[in-house]
Parts: sequence; structure tokens; C-alpha cells
Amino acid sequence: MGDFWVFGYGSLIWRPGFAHVETKRAHLRGYRRALCVISHVHRGTEKRPGLVMGLDRGGSCVGLAFRVPGDLRGEVLDYLRARELVTHVYLERHLPVRLDDGQVVEALCYTVDRTHPQYAGRLQEGEAAAIISGAVGQSGGNEEYVANTVAHLRALGIRDHWLERVVALAGPVRA
Repeated sequence: MGDFWVFGYGSLIWRPGFAHVETKRAHLRGYRRALCVISHVHRGTEKRPGLVMGLDRGGSCVGLAFRVPGDLRGEVLDYLRARELVTHVYLERHLPVRLDDGQVVEALCYTVDRTHPQYAGRLQEGEAAAIISGAVGQSGGNEEYVANTVAHLRALGIRDHWLERVVALAGPVRA
């Protein structure tokens, strides 16, 4: 099998965790980056849930596409499934993304399942800030996760004003 692409829009941008041979900025249409998944594992607990990103329907999303060598397909898919499908809130899909050089490739994307009980829907900035403030899970603090994502997006020249506002509001909520 040949090489394949993986689309990253959240923590995969700053912590992919798998071998890849190329990284390109990419644009996905029809889905947007959203803080819309209740986290009881990675960024929260059952008693103090947090929020993590999902690709939700509507809009568009700029992120990174990672090209994975075909001979690592099984290993990388096993890793991604163990990481992304812990509670099955994401659906594994192959969707067209436009790379920064204009090329369109099919990329593996993890979109949110809106019928899953962990789907939080479209939250207001203040609601999201209150949820992420102080939540901690197996992978660390929820505020840190969102702030890291915002910082890495900015470093790539990608602005997500909604997420930036959530980060700004989370500090005062905690205080």
C-alpha cells in the first residue's frame, strides 16, 4: 500500500506521536475545529470532565496534514485508533484536504459523532472556559491543552479567535 495522509487540527498538530515523512499546512472544507467533546479520560475525569477538540460539521478548518509511509500504515493506524477512539466519540473518515501547494489529497480525519453522549454541541465561550478551567485528565491539564493548541496554531499563522477567547476567559474563571 502507498503512503497516506493524516489531518491534524488539535493536539496532533503539536504532538502527533507517529512517524511521518512530510508535514504540510492543509485546509478541510465542511468541518470546523470545535471544542465540542466532553473528556472523561485525556483532559478530565468522570467527576470533573474537560473538553477536547473535534471536527464538527459546518465551516472549514486549517490544520496540518502528515504524510505517512505506506509500510508504517498498520503501526500508525493502531496508534491513532488507540489515541482517538478510546470512547468512540470520533468517526474515522477519509476526506479531501487541500494542501498549501494546491494539491488535493484524501486524508484520514477524526470527525465528531454528534449522536455520542460525549458530544457537547456548540458551547458559548464562557461555558467552554468554565469547563476547561481546572480540569485535568490522564494526558494533563485541560487549559494547557487548549492553550498549547492556540499557541501552535498561531505559530503556523492560523488564528482561531473563538479558541483564543476561551483561553483568555479560562484564567479569570479559575481565579
